[in-house]
Amino acid sequence: MFDDMYREQILDHAKNPRHHGLLQPADIDFEGNNPLCGDRLHLTLRVDEQNRVQEVGWEGEGCAISQASMSMLSEEIVGKTLDELRHIAKEDIFDLLGISLSMNRIKCALLSLKVLKVGAYGLAEWNRTQDEDE
Repeated sequence: MFDDMYREQILDHAKNPRHHGLLQPADIDFEGNNPLCGDRLHLTLRVDEQNRVQEVGWEGEGCAISQASMSMLSEEIVGKTLDELRHIAKEDIFDLLGISLSMNRIKCALLSLKVLKVGAYGLAEWNRTQDEDE
């Protein structure tokens, strides 16, 4: 029952993405992809003087999981500081999606988090995030 509800939510976010469209100008601008499946996400953020996210914009291509994950994450990060973003973990993304994912779909779901962390902090932060779960 709950899986059906979450699947509907994922499809809604994939078909009607929130915060869709790139911001120009942007304080943070990063694009990443998953070469194994072809998912691509481009994230732009505007932050204020206190490093709080004021606006989010993004675009991308790929499966419903990658697109919904970015849409859901975009709703979560507005109003948060860059320091608060640093603490978003893989499990938070899985909780947003609300369904069990196969090994093949985990990279699709986490592309949004990777684009956020690499864009805001650099590749070293993403590698640190990856290492925490191993």
